[in-house]
Amino acid sequence: MKVLKRTKKFFIFLLTACMLVLPFTGCASDSQGGNGSGGETALERAKNEGYVTVGFANEKPYAYQTSEGELTGEAVEVAREVLKNLGINEMRGVLTEFGSLIPGLQAKRFDMVTAGMFITPERARDVSFANPEYGIGEAIAVKKGNPLEIYSYEDIASHDTATVAVPGGAIEYDYLTALGVPEDKIVTVMDMPSALAALQAGRVDVITATGPSLQATLDTADSSEIERVMDFSQPVIDGESVKGYGATVFREEDDDFVSSFNEELKKLQDSGELLEIIQPFGFTEEELPGDVTTEDLIK
Repeated sequence: MKVLKRTKKFFIFLLTACMLVLPFTGCASDSQGGNGSGGETALERAKNEGYVTVGFANEKPYAYQTSEGELTGEAVEVAREVLKNLGINEMRGVLTEFGSLIPGLQAKRFDMVTAGMFITPERARDVSFANPEYGIGEAIAVKKGNPLEIYSYEDIASHDTATVAVPGGAIEYDYLTALGVPEDKIVTVMDMPSALAALQAGRVDVITATGPSLQATLDTADSSEIERVMDFSQPVIDGESVKGYGATVFREEDDDFVSSFNEELKKLQDSGELLEIIQPFGFTEEELPGDVTTEDLIK
């Protein structure tokens, strides 16, 4: 009898501990999965319960927590609007290292990943991507009127005197040199505000970064005499464009969720709402995905 009582107490202890831990780990066992308890898909469960858990990596401008603890960012706000239109009004974030997002999704720690993750054939072997919500490439800014007529990295390489500022360690340095820009025409600076200051002072003729990073720099500084080159030609390295496309990520078995998500995402893009959602995070019309689909990117 004493053994039975001890066993019963131990079982109650374990059950209580599990109930206390689950809300904080976001690992709601199989009920979070594509076909969990009762045979529900992840989408059906989310609609019934009114919430989803999302994995994010705390990376601006894609998905991050504000100082007040609010989950926001480009990918988060796009997903939030899509989910609301699907009747799912709550998102519960699970902070995860970027490299652990896909394993965490597969392990059912969360229902989806909202981290602005680039779509690649390698990743698509393990998970399902919704269609892209943005396409992000490189961008340049010059003095107003573009006096040197710079529209590509190749233009910098071929111009007699054009110089370009790049933050130290940035991938743009490699892109520029790969496309023939001499090292002595590349000025290394500390960060993007320093690059902008160099352009404003006339120490360089061009600054470059990814589109959102450059736009955020221009938006948060006095850059009235500077303009972004909107018809910039994206670098092509070894036959491949450096432009990447980001999307929300689901488990492979969640086909109904992906399909429903894509339908609502298309409505947002067609209505112009998608641009309105991503603009506050430094994205412009140049970063809209256009007609590109996930299938196009994983062939």
